Amino acid sequence: MSDPYERFQNEDLILRDELAVDRTLLANERTLMAYLRSGVALILAGATFIHFSTQPWFGFLGMACIPAGVAVMIFGWSRYRKVRISIDKIRNKLASKPDITGG
Repeated sequence: MSDPYERFQNEDLILRDELAVDRTLLANERTLMAYLRSGVALILAGATFIHFSTQPWFGFLGMACIPAGVAVMIFGWSRYRKVRISIDKIRNKLASKPDITGG
């Protein structure tokens, strides 16, 4: 059975860089999920305020929460895409480095 990390034995920094990029990618995805979860919560809170409000200011609060939730979701998606593009550039740079082991 061959060692899966055999190509990194001469150059430890490359393995750490690739693992750091993977961790950053996962953190970016978790952050996107947090933005989407917050946006959905705002939309649901707004719909609840509108539906169950007995005072007019609760209705206005609900009408403000719905577009705020949509805005949070759009902001989270755009931030995710921007960071993902940066991560892909770094990953491509790491993939284009010459392999020292000749494999």
